[in-house]
Amino acid sequence: MPYIDESPTMSPQLSARSQGGGDGILPTPPEGLGPVVEAGKGLEMRKLVLSGFLASEEIYINQLEALLLPMKPLKATATTSQPVLTIQQIETIFYKIQDIYEIHKEFYDNLCPKVQQWDSQVTLGHLFQKLASQLGVYKAFVDNYKIALETAEKCSQSNNQFQKISEELKVKAPKDSKDSHTSITMEALLYKPIDRVTRSTLVLHDLLKHTPVDHPDYPLLQDALRISQNFLSSINEDIDPRRTAVTTPKGETRQLVKDGFLVEMAESSRKLRHVFLFTDVLLCAKLKKTSVGKHQQYDCKWYIPLADLVFPSPEESEPSPQVHPFPDHELEDMKMKISALKSEIQKERANKGQSRAIERLKKKMFENEFLLLLNSPTIPFRIHNRNGKSYLFLLSSDYERSEWREAIQKLQKKDLQAFVLSSVELQVLTGSCFKLRTVHNIPVTSNKDDDEAPGLYGFLHVIVHSAKGFKQSANLYCTLEVDSFGYFVSKAKTRVFRDTMEPQWNEEFEIELEGSQSLRILCYEKCYDKTKVNKDNNEIVDKIMGKGQIQLDPQTVQTKNWHMDVIEMNGIKVEFSMKFTSRDMSLKRTPSKKQTGVFGVKISVVTKRERSKVPYIVRQCVEEVEKRGIEEIGIYRISGVATDIQALKAVFDANNKDVLVMLSDMDINAIAGTLKLYFRELPEPLLTDRLYPAFMEGIALSDPAAKENCMMHLLRTLPDPNLITFLFLLEHLKRVAEKEPINKMSLHNLATVFGPTLLRPSEVESKGHLTSASDIWSHDVMAQVQVLLYYLQHPPISFAELKRNTLYFSTDV
Repeated sequence: MPYIDESPTMSPQLSARSQGGGDGILPTPPEGLGPVVEAGKGLEMRKLVLSGFLASEEIYINQLEALLLPMKPLKATATTSQPVLTIQQIETIFYKIQDIYEIHKEFYDNLCPKVQQWDSQVTLGHLFQKLASQLGVYKAFVDNYKIALETAEKCSQSNNQFQKISEELKVKAPKDSKDSHTSITMEALLYKPIDRVTRSTLVLHDLLKHTPVDHPDYPLLQDALRISQNFLSSINEDIDPRRTAVTTPKGETRQLVKDGFLVEMAESSRKLRHVFLFTDVLLCAKLKKTSVGKHQQYDCKWYIPLADLVFPSPEESEPSPQVHPFPDHELEDMKMKISALKSEIQKERANKGQSRAIERLKKKMFENEFLLLLNSPTIPFRIHNRNGKSYLFLLSSDYERSEWREAIQKLQKKDLQAFVLSSVELQVLTGSCFKLRTVHNIPVTSNKDDDEAPGLYGFLHVIVHSAKGFKQSANLYCTLEVDSFGYFVSKAKTRVFRDTMEPQWNEEFEIELEGSQSLRILCYEKCYDKTKVNKDNNEIVDKIMGKGQIQLDPQTVQTKNWHMDVIEMNGIKVEFSMKFTSRDMSLKRTPSKKQTGVFGVKISVVTKRERSKVPYIVRQCVEEVEKRGIEEIGIYRISGVATDIQALKAVFDANNKDVLVMLSDMDINAIAGTLKLYFRELPEPLLTDRLYPAFMEGIALSDPAAKENCMMHLLRTLPDPNLITFLFLLEHLKRVAEKEPINKMSLHNLATVFGPTLLRPSEVESKGHLTSASDIWSHDVMAQVQVLLYYLQHPPISFAELKRNTLYFSTDV
């Protein structure tokens, strides 16, 4: 091979030296005349460009071969009794790969001899023109790319065999390489065709630069470049990886893998950040404030190369005394304001109100939703730079924490190098974030389109049946999360099934939905090792075995029948059933047809029959909760198992002598659920239908003295059994709230749980109160919570003092 001058002037980016032998660089020719190329050196550069491209084309064909290799055996098993994938899944994942392979194999076989038997007269423009003319196959691949990736990801999660195949595909090394093959993931291989179109277009640029205008190849290469550029611009906005990739100064592709809004604890305060996870770096940014009309930009707060990022174990993490949970009652106040504003917006729209008024309400709603999003997360997610600083995020859901951790750990399996970004590199990377981001808006409802589904309001009944697919025996349980006000909250937890590979829970839960659209199920292995305590929140860290999410489709769940489903997660399958009851249906109080029991029977009838002041069921449930459940996290908020609650209901209704034995053995959340169910099923509320309007008006009074007189008078007006039972329950709930640092149940939390249960009118009385599902929450429920909260925050109230007090008011307040 002749000696090649590698000085800067021989770079493909620069024109050749002038014929006169001087050092000057030839000026760029006027557009349309083509490049000025010194024939000999230009053709030599053509050969160099083509040799490099041919070598990369060989690698690309080997990559396509590696991708196609598992396709035939997968197709063969698809028709057997134990298929790894279905035919449809195979066709989706490998769509058009065979066609792309054949196109490039033919191109390579034709190009290779021309480059190897090189002379100045070689023409190959027609090969590139033909390759460009077949880009329609790539368009079909690109259109299917996203669904192919999603299908491959889902199949990996649900099938261990396919997961092993897709994580380590063997790519044959080039002929002159020392290695026989390299390993690569299916996800990375599926991106190669998209990357290849860009590479081919760059090669066409370089070839044209070093092809004389009068060469036969010149017009053919020009035509191929035009087709390729048009194709690239047409797919640029259609394909995620093209939009989620940025090129580093060294020419490497840095892919955006995940991004989203997280709350960071910085300088002892909560800050909303936009976090970007690239293939080799985690970058934390905030959106700069810009004036109207100016292009928005991100400001980088910090970054950690993934090679330097570590997750501290619970025992290694330092305590964070600065993390103070936001008061529950303030969070509940925000929710109520949001719901009230939502109702006002709906009314304005219904009355065809002014758009300016609606925008003003939407702005207020966004401010409240933003505050709620910022202040509600409490689950710590700590990451550490091995060269120094730690960073702490607060998340609302364990599911979300697990997603971020898994995404980072998956990337860290690759051979990553530590690095330091120069100020220019950091500027380029941060500058690309605005264009590359996939999450554009803060996840609040005020950012949703007006015609988007509002979600479900009411009660979701879920039976968690069983799970299988575990590789070894463990102590296993599940938790259920639903979304509410833009973030996810944990709503229920199964009991721990000990030392098993196939847990059979068969537990039913009733979960309240507030505009919810998704249900998540997380499967955990219980950790009993007290040394593994998270220093950030003092809780033992259980291991997530798998997690999955489904959309709550109103058409599917809003039926009277149970809908059975399976969530697949990392090879584990959790079987569950669900059905939904809308809030207006759940508001009904139905009197019991049998007057011999206690559920659905008037409280005066029960106390008279029992010759007691407070119903036996209330006394026994309260006693059991205070004995062993007062420190239980989420007591009265976490759902009890519905089948256990129904069993307790049957025993109390039958006045069975075994009730005390059953209570002592029963899960405490089921006992708490039984007490709530008793009050919910009273034929009229504990605070009575007759006084309901007066309670609503009394709580709305502004003057504290007037409110005090009115609210006390209303209590005095209650029938004795109702009043004595209410005061008994009130003192119990206050004792529960005293343990708030341990059980996380504040007075406001308890008022939210019990307010509607104790005040909600019976069906006949409530007909006039019902409007839309969200209105019920925002108006009636808000007031019901406030009434109970008033009494909970009041100094102790005794029955005797109330009766001695001689202040009388009309009940028509």
